[in-house]
Amino acid sequence: MADILSVEQIAKLNGVLLKTISKYTITEGENDAPPLESSNETLLKLFISAKQVEGCSQPTIRYYSNTIKTLADTLPKRFTDITTEDVRAYLAVFQQKRKASKVTVDNVRRIFSSFFSWLEEEDYILKNPVRRIHKVKTGTQVREVLTDESLENLRDTCAHPRDLAMIDLLASTGMRVGELVKLNREDVNFNERECIVFGKGNKQRIVYFNARTKIHLQEYLNERSDQNEALFVSLANPHERLQISGVEVRLRKIGKEANVPRVHPHKFRRTLATMAIDKGMPVEQVQKLLGHVKIDTTMHYAMVNQNNVKLSHRRFIS
Repeated sequence: MADILSVEQIAKLNGVLLKTISKYTITEGENDAPPLESSNETLLKLFISAKQVEGCSQPTIRYYSNTIKTLADTLPKRFTDITTEDVRAYLAVFQQKRKASKVTVDNVRRIFSSFFSWLEEEDYILKNPVRRIHKVKTGTQVREVLTDESLENLRDTCAHPRDLAMIDLLASTGMRVGELVKLNREDVNFNERECIVFGKGNKQRIVYFNARTKIHLQEYLNERSDQNEALFVSLANPHERLQISGVEVRLRKIGKEANVPRVHPHKFRRTLATMAIDKGMPVEQVQKLLGHVKIDTTMHYAMVNQNNVKLSHRRFIS
């Protein structure tokens, strides 16, 4: 083609040929080489394997897998043939049929974007069809936090030392419930009032608790007779490690008895972030405390107290 194409065109052609040929193994004398496997099932398995290597948790892996499988079951097309219009139509029908919130729809869009971006990076498709589908505007909501009075009511309602220690640990460290249930006795350093937790992606970090939590934790551990290494176990025999669902059910029950609405583990985390920022703790330190990769996530968790906004307005503006 040298007599027909310019130097720039030859270079371009060379790049395209190399990119295409790199997908194949060429063997001399064999004309029946198997085609490159790119079935939906194969591509999904490869993508999930890539996410596992990246360190995504099992719940996240399942969410990704189920969401993409639903797309494959709904659209009778190969992933490599799906267009932007296909994805837009799917999201519209998904929202309408399931009465899904904008947050849910945007989560689905993000998963599709991640999947098709991976297909593009691995050269299974030329262009990610989700790239032109913009983020769904969800608006902002002022999320509730626990007041000092609510926390005291919850503590007073606890009928067992385990529940009291659990509430104090959540309130003073702001750890995730998934981190709480993974804790072992040996992870707690009572002298330094700190413990090592394993966050998302199995990342270790140190969290700190107050003197009240130390006392209640020690009281709970001293009254236990089992040999389980877990920090929190079920109250009934055989005293197995407490699971996330067990923590959530227990907190809802305590909240109902204490007349505190919507008590769940994540509310303690949001409360700690808000309280820390309200009291002047640098947001970078709050980010470190909560184990967030991006500081934007920390700011999303921490809702500034409206009373502080009012006082600052009077101080600086009025």
